[in-house]
Amino acid sequence: MTGGPDATLLGVDVGGTKVALRAEAAGRPAYERIVTWPAGADPAADLAVLAAEVAALRAGFGPVDAVGVAMPATVDRAGAVVAWPGRPSWVGLDLAGALRGLFPGTPTGYADDGDLAALAEARHAGRADVLYLGVGTGVGGGIVLGGRNAPAGASAEVGHMVVDLGGDRCDCGRSGCLQAVASGPATLRRAARLRGGPVDHHRLRAGLDDGRPWAVAAIEPACAALAAAVVSLGELLAADLAIVGGGFATGLPGFVPLVGHLTVGRPGRPAPRVVAAALGGLSSLHGALHLARDLAGVPVPPGTGARPRENSQ
Repeated sequence: MTGGPDATLLGVDVGGTKVALRAEAAGRPAYERIVTWPAGADPAADLAVLAAEVAALRAGFGPVDAVGVAMPATVDRAGAVVAWPGRPSWVGLDLAGALRGLFPGTPTGYADDGDLAALAEARHAGRADVLYLGVGTGVGGGIVLGGRNAPAGASAEVGHMVVDLGGDRCDCGRSGCLQAVASGPATLRRAARLRGGPVDHHRLRAGLDDGRPWAVAAIEPACAALAAAVVSLGELLAADLAIVGGGFATGLPGFVPLVGHLTVGRPGRPAPRVVAAALGGLSSLHGALHLARDLAGVPVPPGTGARPRENSQ
């Protein structure tokens, strides 16, 4: 393996409908691909598509020295997928073994996509302590404390914090999870009820641009639930910065500012400041690259390291 600044790194961001790949090497333009999964949700077919993309990458860009993979699924310690509502046919898949087959002899790691997004955003911001909430098909998230993901050895399942005991049923089978209120599909269903007709992301954005009451009312519960999560995490962890990103939230006018407006502190414990993700919908992909970078022993690029936490008195 080539270590140091000359290493060739690959990040893979696995999603429920598509997979994104980005390879980087010093002095060369990055290699980027986004591939939609085939219909049918068959793991063997999905992995065949990914294998073809990896072969094309090697042919056009060359071999890679380390690979980081961002996964939305719950993976046990043995490397098997135990839960993934977005692509349930993957349950039982030996993910660790599949990755060894795709990248033989290459250091390869995988981690929760929310955790990796949090790491990427924290390093981009140069902050040691960050809360991250990613709003997309579900609600993911991650926590970085002291420059490292927390909790160690497990993912921070921010989307499954219970924010409404009497709330809607979540994909996980429980009621009241943050994801059941604030995810993209949940918000679009609410918007369709309020509008009295179908609503997709584009129509919701147009409605918010125009100040349509149904569009504003549709995002308010999502933003309030996210604000409640930010406040609760701030109380527990004393972090002073919360970053909101994800493919759904990114680009919706007023979404992140409303979360910030509804995030209220108390005397002696200010609420975390809420900002939009600097990396937009690519936080997880960049986090996968950071995982590859760490595996290869490549230093974090200048200006993206975590700095000591600031006291706010």
